[in-house]
Amino acid sequence: MSTSRWHEHATKRTAALVGCTALVLSLTAATAQARPGHHHPRDTARQTLPANDGWASHGTGTTGGADADRNRVFTVSTWDEFKAALAVEGTAPRIVKVKGTIDAVSEGCEAFAAPGYDFDAYLEKYSPGRWGLETDLSDEPDDSPEGLRRASAAQQDRSIKASVPANTTIVGVGRDAGLTGASLQIKGVDNVIVRNLTFESPVDCFPQWDPTDGDKGNWNSEYDSAVVYGSTHVWLDHNTFTDGEHPDSAAPTYFGMLYQQHDGQLDIVKGADYVTASWNVFTEHDKTILIGNSDSESTAALDRGHLKTTFHHNLFKDLVERAPRVRFGQVDVYNNHFVAGEDYSYSFGVGKESQLVAEHNAFTLPDGVSPAKVLKKWSEAPVTAAHNRVNGRSVDLIAVHNAQIPDETLQSGAGWTPTLRTKVLPAWAVPFVVGHGAGAGRLR
Repeated sequence: MSTSRWHEHATKRTAALVGCTALVLSLTAATAQARPGHHHPRDTARQTLPANDGWASHGTGTTGGADADRNRVFTVSTWDEFKAALAVEGTAPRIVKVKGTIDAVSEGCEAFAAPGYDFDAYLEKYSPGRWGLETDLSDEPDDSPEGLRRASAAQQDRSIKASVPANTTIVGVGRDAGLTGASLQIKGVDNVIVRNLTFESPVDCFPQWDPTDGDKGNWNSEYDSAVVYGSTHVWLDHNTFTDGEHPDSAAPTYFGMLYQQHDGQLDIVKGADYVTASWNVFTEHDKTILIGNSDSESTAALDRGHLKTTFHHNLFKDLVERAPRVRFGQVDVYNNHFVAGEDYSYSFGVGKESQLVAEHNAFTLPDGVSPAKVLKKWSEAPVTAAHNRVNGRSVDLIAVHNAQIPDETLQSGAGWTPTLRTKVLPAWAVPFVVGHGAGAGRLR
Protein backbone atom coordinates (compact mmCIF):
# COMPACT_ATOMS: atom_id res chain seq x y z
CA MET A 1 0.00 0.00 0.00
CA SER A 2 1.42 3.43 -0.91
CA THR A 3 2.10 5.98 1.81
CA SER A 4 -0.71 8.25 0.62
CA ARG A 5 -3.23 5.39 0.50
CA TRP A 6 -2.11 4.21 3.93
CA HIS A 7 -2.68 7.68 5.40
CA GLU A 8 -6.11 7.83 3.71
CA HIS A 9 -7.05 4.42 5.14
CA ALA A 10 -5.82 5.37 8.62
CA THR A 11 -7.70 8.66 8.51
CA LYS A 12 -10.95 6.93 7.55
CA ARG A 13 -10.52 4.32 10.27
CA THR A 14 -9.80 6.97 12.89
CA ALA A 15 -12.85 8.93 11.81
CA ALA A 16 -15.00 5.81 12.06
CA LEU A 17 -13.72 5.06 15.57
CA VAL A 18 -14.26 8.64 16.66
CA GLY A 19 -17.78 8.51 15.23
CA CYS A 20 -18.57 5.26 17.07
CA THR A 21 -17.14 6.62 20.31
CA ALA A 22 -19.18 9.80 19.98
CA LEU A 23 -22.33 7.79 19.31
CA VAL A 24 -21.73 5.58 22.38
CA LEU A 25 -21.09 8.63 24.54
CA SER A 26 -24.26 10.29 23.28
CA LEU A 27 -26.22 7.12 23.98
CA THR A 28 -24.69 6.96 27.46
CA ALA A 29 -25.67 10.56 28.14
CA ALA A 30 -29.18 10.03 26.87
CA THR A 31 -29.59 6.92 28.95
CA ALA A 32 -28.15 8.62 32.02
CA GLN A 33 -30.73 11.38 31.68
CA ALA A 34 -33.47 8.78 31.79
CA ARG A 35 -32.10 7.07 34.90
CA PRO A 36 -33.00 9.45 37.76
CA GLY A 37 -36.56 9.47 39.00
CA HIS A 38 -38.73 12.42 38.19
CA HIS A 39 -39.51 13.22 41.84
CA HIS A 40 -36.93 15.14 43.96
CA PRO A 41 -34.15 14.25 41.47
CA ARG A 42 -31.30 15.71 43.59
CA ASP A 43 -32.00 13.40 46.51
CA THR A 44 -31.56 9.77 45.48
CA ALA A 45 -33.60 8.65 48.48
CA ARG A 46 -36.63 10.50 47.09
CA GLN A 47 -36.30 9.56 43.44
CA THR A 48 -39.13 7.62 41.87
CA LEU A 49 -39.34 5.31 38.88
CA PRO A 50 -39.52 7.31 35.64
CA ALA A 51 -42.60 7.03 33.45
CA ASN A 52 -42.61 4.12 30.99
CA ASP A 53 -39.63 2.51 32.73
CA GLY A 54 -40.66 -1.13 32.55
CA TRP A 55 -43.57 -2.96 34.07
CA ALA A 56 -43.19 -1.27 37.48
CA SER A 57 -44.27 2.00 35.84
CA HIS A 58 -47.63 0.49 34.85
CA GLY A 59 -50.75 2.07 36.34
CA THR A 60 -49.95 3.95 39.53
CA GLY A 61 -46.20 3.70 38.96
CA THR A 62 -43.63 3.15 41.70
CA THR A 63 -42.77 5.93 44.13
CA GLY A 64 -41.66 4.00 47.22
CA GLY A 65 -41.09 6.30 50.19
CA ALA A 66 -40.47 9.45 48.14
CA ASP A 67 -43.04 11.48 50.09
CA ALA A 68 -41.90 10.36 53.54
CA ASP A 69 -42.12 12.85 56.38
CA ARG A 70 -38.86 13.64 58.17
CA ASN A 71 -39.80 11.47 61.13
CA ARG A 72 -40.12 8.49 58.79
CA VAL A 73 -36.62 8.79 57.30
CA PHE A 74 -34.15 6.47 59.02
CA THR A 75 -30.38 6.13 58.62
CA VAL A 76 -29.16 2.73 59.82
CA SER A 77 -25.78 1.01 60.13
CA THR A 78 -26.60 -2.21 62.03
CA TRP A 79 -28.92 -5.13 61.33
CA ASP A 80 -31.01 -4.40 64.42
CA GLU A 81 -31.45 -0.78 63.34
CA PHE A 82 -32.38 -1.87 59.82
CA LYS A 83 -35.08 -4.28 61.00
CA ALA A 84 -36.37 -1.76 63.53
CA ALA A 85 -36.76 0.90 60.84
CA LEU A 86 -38.80 -1.50 58.71
CA ALA A 87 -40.90 -2.49 61.72
CA VAL A 88 -42.05 1.05 62.54
CA GLU A 89 -45.84 0.92 62.50
CA GLY A 90 -47.92 2.11 59.59
CA THR A 91 -47.75 2.13 55.81
CA ALA A 92 -47.19 5.84 55.32
CA PRO A 93 -44.14 6.40 53.09
CA ARG A 94 -40.79 5.63 54.72
CA ILE A 95 -37.15 5.87 53.64
CA VAL A 96 -34.44 3.63 55.06
CA LYS A 97 -30.90 4.80 54.27
CA VAL A 98 -28.25 2.11 54.67
CA LYS A 99 -24.83 3.40 55.70
CA GLY A 100 -21.89 1.02 55.26
CA THR A 101 -22.13 -2.75 55.04
CA ILE A 102 -24.56 -4.39 57.44
CA ASP A 103 -23.95 -8.04 58.36
CA ALA A 104 -27.07 -9.99 59.32
CA VAL A 105 -24.93 -12.90 60.54
CA SER A 106 -22.24 -10.96 62.36
CA GLU A 107 -22.05 -13.52 65.19
CA GLY A 108 -21.61 -16.44 62.81
CA CYS A 109 -23.65 -19.57 62.17
CA GLU A 110 -22.95 -20.86 65.66
CA ALA A 111 -25.30 -18.24 67.07
CA PHE A 112 -28.26 -20.00 65.40
CA ALA A 113 -27.42 -23.58 66.35
CA ALA A 114 -29.95 -25.33 68.60
CA PRO A 115 -28.56 -26.93 71.77
CA GLY A 116 -27.23 -30.36 70.89
CA TYR A 117 -26.91 -29.78 67.16
CA ASP A 118 -23.79 -31.50 65.80
CA PHE A 119 -22.98 -31.56 62.10
CA ASP A 120 -20.66 -34.55 62.41
CA ALA A 121 -23.49 -36.51 64.02
CA TYR A 122 -25.75 -35.45 61.15
CA LEU A 123 -23.28 -36.73 58.57
CA GLU A 124 -22.80 -39.99 60.41
CA LYS A 125 -26.50 -40.81 60.74
CA TYR A 126 -27.63 -39.85 57.23
CA SER A 127 -24.69 -41.06 55.15
CA PRO A 128 -25.99 -42.97 52.09
CA GLY A 129 -24.11 -46.08 53.20
CA ARG A 130 -26.02 -46.08 56.45
CA TRP A 131 -29.36 -44.38 55.69
CA GLY A 132 -29.72 -45.25 52.01
CA LEU A 133 -31.31 -43.20 49.23
CA GLU A 134 -34.93 -44.34 49.42
CA THR A 135 -36.31 -42.41 52.41
CA ASP A 136 -36.31 -38.65 53.00
CA LEU A 137 -35.86 -37.10 56.45
CA SER A 138 -39.29 -35.51 56.88
CA ASP A 139 -40.42 -37.96 59.58
CA GLU A 140 -37.32 -37.62 61.74
CA PRO A 141 -38.19 -36.61 65.34
CA ASP A 142 -37.29 -33.29 66.91
CA ASP A 143 -34.45 -34.75 68.97
CA SER A 144 -32.78 -36.40 65.97
CA PRO A 145 -29.88 -34.77 64.09
CA GLU A 146 -32.40 -33.71 61.42
CA GLY A 147 -34.79 -32.37 64.05
CA LEU A 148 -32.01 -30.29 65.61
CA ARG A 149 -31.01 -29.08 62.14
CA ARG A 150 -34.63 -27.96 61.55
CA ALA A 151 -34.64 -26.05 64.84
CA SER A 152 -31.34 -24.39 64.00
CA ALA A 153 -32.57 -23.45 60.53
CA ALA A 154 -35.72 -21.93 62.02
CA GLN A 155 -33.61 -19.66 64.22
CA GLN A 156 -31.59 -18.47 61.25
CA ASP A 157 -34.79 -17.92 59.27
CA ARG A 158 -36.23 -15.65 61.96
CA SER A 159 -33.00 -13.70 62.24
CA ILE A 160 -31.90 -12.97 58.67
CA LYS A 161 -35.24 -12.27 56.98
CA ALA A 162 -36.45 -8.68 56.93
CA SER A 163 -40.01 -7.86 55.87
CA VAL A 164 -40.33 -4.73 53.75
CA PRO A 165 -43.57 -2.72 54.21
CA ALA A 166 -45.53 -0.96 51.48
CA ASN A 167 -44.50 2.52 50.33
CA THR A 168 -40.86 2.04 51.26
CA THR A 169 -37.58 3.11 49.71
CA ILE A 170 -34.40 1.34 50.84
CA VAL A 171 -31.31 3.05 49.48
CA GLY A 172 -27.61 2.74 50.10
CA VAL A 173 -25.66 5.85 51.08
CA GLY A 174 -22.50 6.38 49.03
CA ARG A 175 -20.50 3.67 47.28
CA ASP A 176 -20.02 1.01 49.95
CA ALA A 177 -23.51 0.35 51.32
CA GLY A 178 -24.79 -3.19 51.43
CA LEU A 179 -26.34 -6.15 53.19
CA THR A 180 -24.45 -9.36 53.90
CA GLY A 181 -26.23 -12.60 54.72
CA ALA A 182 -29.67 -10.98 54.66
CA SER A 183 -32.88 -11.89 52.86
CA LEU A 184 -35.27 -9.08 51.95
CA GLN A 185 -38.88 -10.25 51.99
CA ILE A 186 -41.04 -8.01 49.80
CA LYS A 187 -44.19 -9.93 50.53
CA GLY A 188 -47.82 -8.99 49.90
CA VAL A 189 -47.19 -5.24 49.62
CA ASP A 190 -47.26 -2.49 46.99
CA ASN A 191 -44.84 0.25 46.01
CA VAL A 192 -41.27 -0.61 47.03
CA ILE A 193 -37.92 0.73 45.80
CA VAL A 194 -34.53 -0.88 46.55
CA ARG A 195 -31.43 0.90 45.21
CA ASN A 196 -27.67 1.22 45.49
CA LEU A 197 -26.98 -1.80 47.70
CA THR A 198 -24.50 -4.65 47.41
CA PHE A 199 -26.15 -7.89 48.45
CA GLU A 200 -23.78 -10.67 49.44
CA SER A 201 -25.87 -13.81 49.14
CA PRO A 202 -27.10 -15.29 52.41
CA VAL A 203 -25.36 -18.52 53.36
CA ASP A 204 -27.65 -21.24 54.61
CA CYS A 205 -25.91 -22.40 57.77
CA PHE A 206 -27.94 -25.61 57.91
CA PRO A 207 -28.67 -27.10 54.46
CA GLN A 208 -30.83 -30.20 54.42
CA TRP A 209 -29.72 -33.51 52.98
CA ASP A 210 -32.43 -35.09 50.81
CA PRO A 211 -31.49 -38.68 49.92
CA THR A 212 -34.36 -38.88 47.41
CA ASP A 213 -33.39 -35.80 45.36
CA GLY A 214 -31.98 -37.23 42.14
CA ASP A 215 -30.07 -40.47 41.76
CA LYS A 216 -27.45 -39.62 44.36
CA GLY A 217 -29.30 -37.37 46.82
CA ASN A 218 -28.66 -33.66 47.18
CA TRP A 219 -28.11 -30.80 49.62
CA ASN A 220 -30.90 -28.20 49.50
CA SER A 221 -30.62 -24.68 50.86
CA GLU A 222 -32.88 -21.73 51.61
CA TYR A 223 -32.73 -17.92 51.42
CA ASP A 224 -32.62 -15.55 48.48
CA SER A 225 -31.09 -12.10 48.68
CA ALA A 226 -34.46 -10.63 47.71
CA VAL A 227 -37.89 -12.21 47.28
CA VAL A 228 -40.81 -10.43 45.64
CA TYR A 229 -43.74 -12.56 46.81
CA GLY A 230 -47.27 -11.53 45.82
CA SER A 231 -46.21 -7.87 45.71
CA THR A 232 -46.78 -5.17 43.09
CA HIS A 233 -44.90 -2.14 41.79
CA VAL A 234 -41.35 -2.99 42.85
CA TRP A 235 -38.26 -1.26 41.45
CA LEU A 236 -34.81 -2.81 41.99
CA ASP A 237 -32.15 -0.47 40.64
CA HIS A 238 -28.35 -0.09 40.74
CA ASN A 239 -27.78 -3.00 43.10
CA THR A 240 -25.06 -5.65 43.00
CA PHE A 241 -25.92 -9.26 43.80
CA THR A 242 -22.93 -11.51 44.46
CA ASP A 243 -21.79 -14.57 46.41
CA GLY A 244 -18.86 -12.45 47.58
CA GLU A 245 -16.63 -14.24 50.06
CA HIS A 246 -18.60 -17.51 49.85
CA PRO A 247 -18.53 -18.71 46.22
CA ASP A 248 -19.77 -22.20 45.41
CA SER A 249 -16.26 -23.00 44.19
CA ALA A 250 -15.05 -22.83 47.80
CA ALA A 251 -17.81 -25.08 49.18
CA PRO A 252 -16.94 -28.61 50.33
CA THR A 253 -18.61 -31.83 49.20
CA TYR A 254 -20.34 -34.31 51.50
CA PHE A 255 -21.76 -37.64 50.38
CA GLY A 256 -20.17 -36.89 47.01
CA MET A 257 -22.39 -33.83 46.42
CA LEU A 258 -21.69 -30.11 46.65
CA TYR A 259 -22.62 -28.77 50.08
CA GLN A 260 -24.88 -26.12 48.54
CA GLN A 261 -25.41 -23.16 50.89
CA HIS A 262 -27.00 -20.74 48.40
CA ASP A 263 -30.46 -20.49 46.90
CA GLY A 264 -31.26 -17.65 44.47
CA GLN A 265 -30.35 -13.99 44.20
CA LEU A 266 -33.81 -12.76 43.24
CA ASP A 267 -37.15 -14.59 43.16
CA ILE A 268 -40.38 -13.08 41.77
CA VAL A 269 -43.19 -15.47 42.72
CA LYS A 270 -46.73 -16.13 43.96
CA GLY A 271 -48.64 -13.66 41.80
CA ALA A 272 -46.14 -10.81 42.08
CA ASP A 273 -46.62 -8.19 39.37
CA TYR A 274 -45.23 -5.00 37.85
CA VAL A 275 -41.53 -5.33 38.64
CA THR A 276 -38.63 -3.47 37.03
CA ALA A 277 -35.00 -4.53 37.60
CA SER A 278 -32.63 -1.99 36.05
CA TRP A 279 -28.90 -1.24 36.11
CA ASN A 280 -28.10 -4.10 38.50
CA VAL A 281 -25.16 -6.50 38.50
CA PHE A 282 -25.88 -10.19 39.06
CA THR A 283 -22.64 -12.12 39.42
CA GLU A 284 -20.94 -15.26 40.75
CA HIS A 285 -23.99 -17.41 41.33
CA ASP A 286 -25.68 -20.61 40.20
CA LYS A 287 -29.50 -20.43 40.29
CA THR A 288 -29.83 -16.68 39.88
CA ILE A 289 -33.38 -15.44 39.16
CA LEU A 290 -36.61 -17.39 39.29
CA ILE A 291 -39.90 -15.97 38.00
CA GLY A 292 -42.71 -18.31 39.03
CA ASN A 293 -41.51 -21.12 41.26
CA SER A 294 -43.63 -24.10 40.21
CA ASP A 295 -45.51 -25.74 37.35
CA SER A 296 -48.21 -26.98 39.71
CA GLU A 297 -51.84 -26.01 39.12
CA SER A 298 -52.14 -24.48 42.59
CA THR A 299 -49.27 -22.14 41.74
CA ALA A 300 -50.58 -21.54 38.23
CA ALA A 301 -53.85 -20.22 39.66
CA LEU A 302 -51.87 -17.46 41.40
CA ASP A 303 -49.42 -16.72 38.61
CA ARG A 304 -51.45 -16.71 35.40
CA GLY A 305 -51.86 -13.15 34.20
CA HIS A 306 -49.22 -11.88 36.63
CA LEU A 307 -45.41 -11.94 37.06
CA LYS A 308 -45.02 -9.04 34.61
CA THR A 309 -41.36 -8.06 34.88
CA THR A 310 -38.82 -5.95 33.00
CA PHE A 311 -35.04 -6.37 33.06
CA HIS A 312 -32.97 -3.68 31.37
CA HIS A 313 -29.37 -2.45 31.49
CA ASN A 314 -28.29 -5.19 33.88
CA LEU A 315 -24.96 -7.02 33.82
CA PHE A 316 -25.22 -10.81 34.22
CA LYS A 317 -21.67 -12.07 34.75
CA ASP A 318 -20.17 -15.45 35.63
CA LEU A 319 -23.53 -17.08 36.33
CA VAL A 320 -24.52 -20.68 35.75
CA GLU A 321 -28.23 -20.42 34.94
CA ARG A 322 -31.60 -18.67 35.44
CA ALA A 323 -31.00 -15.17 34.15
CA PRO A 324 -33.94 -15.45 34.39
CA ARG A 325 -35.92 -18.71 34.32
CA VAL A 326 -39.53 -17.78 33.55
CA ARG A 327 -42.93 -19.33 34.13
CA PHE A 328 -46.24 -17.66 33.16
CA GLY A 329 -45.11 -14.03 33.14
CA GLN A 330 -44.84 -11.50 30.36
CA VAL A 331 -41.15 -10.78 30.86
CA ASP A 332 -39.27 -8.13 28.87
CA VAL A 333 -35.47 -8.45 28.81
CA TYR A 334 -33.70 -5.77 26.76
CA ASN A 335 -30.35 -3.95 26.69
CA ASN A 336 -28.63 -6.33 29.12
CA HIS A 337 -25.08 -7.69 28.88
CA PHE A 338 -24.52 -11.38 29.60
CA VAL A 339 -20.92 -12.43 30.22
CA ALA A 340 -20.61 -16.21 30.59
CA GLY A 341 -17.97 -18.00 32.64
CA GLU A 342 -16.57 -21.51 32.49
CA ASP A 343 -19.53 -23.10 34.32
CA TYR A 344 -22.17 -21.52 32.07
CA SER A 345 -25.32 -23.59 31.49
CA TYR A 346 -27.87 -21.15 30.00
CA SER A 347 -29.32 -17.65 30.40
CA PHE A 348 -33.03 -17.71 29.56
CA GLY A 349 -35.17 -20.55 30.88
CA VAL A 350 -38.36 -20.89 28.85
CA GLY A 351 -40.86 -22.39 31.28
CA LYS A 352 -44.54 -23.17 31.54
CA GLU A 353 -46.82 -20.65 29.78
CA SER A 354 -44.03 -18.08 29.77
CA GLN A 355 -44.11 -15.12 27.38
CA LEU A 356 -40.49 -14.04 27.23
CA VAL A 357 -39.29 -11.20 25.00
CA ALA A 358 -35.49 -10.91 24.80
CA GLU A 359 -34.30 -8.15 22.49
CA HIS A 360 -31.31 -5.85 21.91
CA ASN A 361 -29.10 -7.76 24.36
CA ALA A 362 -25.37 -8.49 24.11
CA PHE A 363 -23.75 -11.82 24.98
CA THR A 364 -20.07 -12.49 25.57
CA LEU A 365 -19.46 -16.24 25.45
CA PRO A 366 -16.16 -18.10 25.93
CA ASP A 367 -14.53 -19.99 23.10
CA GLY A 368 -16.29 -23.27 22.48
CA VAL A 369 -19.63 -22.16 23.98
CA SER A 370 -22.37 -22.03 21.35
CA PRO A 371 -25.08 -19.34 21.23
CA ALA A 372 -27.50 -22.29 21.14
CA LYS A 373 -27.04 -22.52 24.93
CA VAL A 374 -28.43 -19.05 25.63
CA LEU A 375 -32.01 -20.37 25.53
CA LYS A 376 -33.13 -23.42 27.49
CA LYS A 377 -36.50 -25.00 26.87
CA TRP A 378 -38.23 -26.38 29.97
CA SER A 379 -41.80 -26.32 28.66
CA GLU A 380 -43.66 -25.60 25.44
CA ALA A 381 -43.94 -21.80 25.27
CA PRO A 382 -43.26 -19.28 22.50
CA VAL A 383 -40.44 -16.76 22.84
CA THR A 384 -39.37 -13.59 21.03
CA ALA A 385 -35.60 -13.17 20.64
CA ALA A 386 -34.59 -10.50 18.13
CA HIS A 387 -31.75 -8.02 17.51
CA ASN A 388 -29.33 -9.76 19.89
CA ARG A 389 -25.55 -9.96 19.42
CA VAL A 390 -23.13 -12.68 20.50
CA ASN A 391 -19.43 -11.86 20.65
CA GLY A 392 -20.02 -8.82 18.48
CA ARG A 393 -22.14 -10.47 15.80
CA SER A 394 -25.89 -10.49 15.20
CA VAL A 395 -27.33 -13.93 16.01
CA ASP A 396 -30.83 -15.36 15.69
CA LEU A 397 -30.89 -17.12 19.05
CA ILE A 398 -33.99 -19.19 18.29
CA ALA A 399 -32.72 -20.36 14.91
CA VAL A 400 -29.32 -21.42 16.22
CA HIS A 401 -30.92 -23.15 19.20
CA ASN A 402 -33.34 -25.11 17.02
CA ALA A 403 -30.61 -26.04 14.55
CA GLN A 404 -28.25 -27.38 17.20
CA ILE A 405 -30.75 -28.72 19.76
CA PRO A 406 -33.60 -30.08 17.58
CA ASP A 407 -35.01 -32.14 20.45
CA GLU A 408 -35.92 -28.85 22.21
CA THR A 409 -37.38 -26.88 19.30
CA LEU A 410 -38.63 -23.45 20.35
CA GLN A 411 -41.56 -21.56 18.87
CA SER A 412 -40.97 -17.99 17.80
CA GLY A 413 -43.28 -15.15 18.81
CA ALA A 414 -44.18 -14.50 22.47
CA GLY A 415 -47.55 -13.04 21.49
CA TRP A 416 -47.12 -9.55 22.92
CA THR A 417 -45.08 -6.40 22.25
CA PRO A 418 -43.48 -4.47 25.12
CA THR A 419 -44.31 -0.78 25.21
CA LEU A 420 -43.01 0.26 28.64
CA ARG A 421 -39.39 0.95 27.72
CA THR A 422 -37.03 3.88 28.08
CA LYS A 423 -34.49 4.58 25.33
CA VAL A 424 -33.51 1.32 23.65
CA LEU A 425 -29.84 1.09 22.65
CA PRO A 426 -28.51 -0.94 19.75
CA ALA A 427 -27.08 -4.19 21.07
CA TRP A 428 -23.52 -3.30 20.01
CA ALA A 429 -23.50 -0.35 22.43
CA VAL A 430 -24.79 -2.33 25.42
CA PRO A 431 -21.50 -3.74 26.82
CA PHE A 432 -19.94 -0.28 27.05
CA VAL A 433 -22.97 1.48 28.51
CA VAL A 434 -23.89 -1.25 30.99
CA GLY A 435 -20.25 -1.74 31.96
CA HIS A 436 -19.96 1.91 32.92
CA GLY A 437 -23.32 2.32 34.61
CA ALA A 438 -24.60 -0.86 36.26
CA GLY A 439 -24.22 -1.88 39.87
CA ALA A 440 -24.11 -0.43 43.37
CA GLY A 441 -22.02 2.69 43.91
CA ARG A 442 -22.88 4.09 40.48
CA LEU A 443 -26.19 5.72 41.24
CA ARG A 444 -26.42 9.30 40.00
